[in-house]
Amino acid sequence: MSGIRVLLVDDHTILRQGIKALMEREPDIAIIGEAGDGLEAVRLARQLQPDVVVMDVQLPGLPGPQATRAIRQACPRTGVLVLTMHDSNYTVFSMLKAGARGYLLKESAGADLADAIRAIHRGQSVLHPTIARMVIEQINQADLPTADEDELSPREQEIFRLIAAGKTSREIAEKLGLSAKTIDNCRARILQKLHARNKAEAITIGVQRGLIRLSPP
Repeated sequence: MSGIRVLLVDDHTILRQGIKALMEREPDIAIIGEAGDGLEAVRLARQLQPDVVVMDVQLPGLPGPQATRAIRQACPRTGVLVLTMHDSNYTVFSMLKAGARGYLLKESAGADLADAIRAIHRGQSVLHPTIARMVIEQINQADLPTADEDELSPREQEIFRLIAAGKTSREIAEKLGLSAKTIDNCRARILQKLHARNKAEAITIGVQRGLIRLSPP
């Protein structure tokens, strides 16, 4: 299929249909797939290897930042363009830190979306003016979140793998020569860094990010 190959990710079917109808007018852009949640987005990105993923932030299954990170790891040549109504500092920087190259707001995307897709495909960055001002303000305040604040340390990765293997805090503590309380505190930090609500969700995110591998049955 010729042209820029695009994967659409949004949990609203009507919005995806609207974007698809707009892009059909662009001879150099082809919609090759659609996903309604984060996990499906990662699966389709791996399968289809699109040039650009146009993605919302708040998604069922796997949140936007985790889905973006997983897509970027699995498909290094794929550019992620955020298209959302959410413009909070936390949301913006979570997506940019995860590897998104562009950030547009739905209220004003319109005809600019096609040009943004082309720019992302060329390796450029695209920011809505509101988002650009936010980034500049953060830089001027020297308050830009560090790139690795959500990354697990080597020790946390080791503990995470043991947690995923079903080890209890006491078992992990004995194995690593630490206290059970230290392991419990580390568990909480791991959930926080992965933006996971529970162990099962953390393991899902860990698999998507390549932090842990599930053994074959």
